[in-house]
Amino acid sequence: MRGDWIDIAAAEQLTSTPHLDAEIDGYRVTIVRLAGDLYAFEDRCTHDGESLADAEIEAGSATGPPVVVCPRHGARFCLRHGTALTPPAYEPVKIFAVRERGGRIEVQSP
Repeated sequence: MRGDWIDIAAAEQLTSTPHLDAEIDGYRVTIVRLAGDLYAFEDRCTHDGESLADAEIEAGSATGPPVVVCPRHGARFCLRHGTALTPPAYEPVKIFAVRERGGRIEVQSP
């Protein structure tokens, strides 16, 4: 069973900044909006622990999901499921449920 929804910030903040950062139950979490959809993922590459907060985010296409690309070694992770899509990472990143409610961004604790 998942935990409570945690208020992070006003949704309008994602129009003036590319991402939001939060700490949820000991996890550093990054929240991004891409093509209108919200994604929240652990801010840590599973290959070497590099921060993903300022990583490149790529929109999905008909042939692939939206991804976050680790700035250090280029490992790519699916923003929907956390799956490691390319080496050198093989373990998934943790994905968090995220929603916009009442003009606020909320992330569900694990």
